[in-house]
Amino acid sequence: MIIVYTPAGGEPEQYDARTLLASEASIVARTIDQKWPQVKEGLVDDDLDAMRAVVWILKKRATPTLRYGEFDPGVDEMVTRFDKTEIEGWVDRVFGLLGTDPNVTPDTVMAALGEVPDVAADPDYARTYIEKRHAEAEAGGKDPAPADEPTGSGPARTKSTKRTSTSSATSS
Repeated sequence: MIIVYTPAGGEPEQYDARTLLASEASIVARTIDQKWPQVKEGLVDDDLDAMRAVVWILKKRATPTLRYGEFDPGVDEMVTRFDKTEIEGWVDRVFGLLGTDPNVTPDTVMAALGEVPDVAADPDYARTYIEKRHAEAEAGGKDPAPADEPTGSGPARTKSTKRTSTSSATSS
């Protein structure tokens, strides 16, 4: 899960929640008085407390004296996006439905995946990956390469109300 933080008048910064160490995740959970699974669920739902705490703890790596109260972004300055691994898992699971129902075709799968690039940290990669899987499905007539089942909550539960495009976001 990538959190894109775009400070007012600044450039987008990306923070990968999966890079947290266990000790950092514990600090995040204690800081916002939630268990880590609740924090992860909050990230999927663009929960401000979860996003703020994760970005804060990752920013502390470069600025160890940064206090939680000193990092107070605007409500529209943070949004979550899915990384390449999460996008692949999501797309592979949907293409895995081919052959399970005669009404599920490569084209219906494409339609179902229409908003996936909007919630990806790298929308161009998401589009390319979806198109590749579509071409493979068209050529093979079924799911060509079922992926290993990824762990975690994944994008399948994501709301389609994500707002900002991050195609020009930079890593921090």
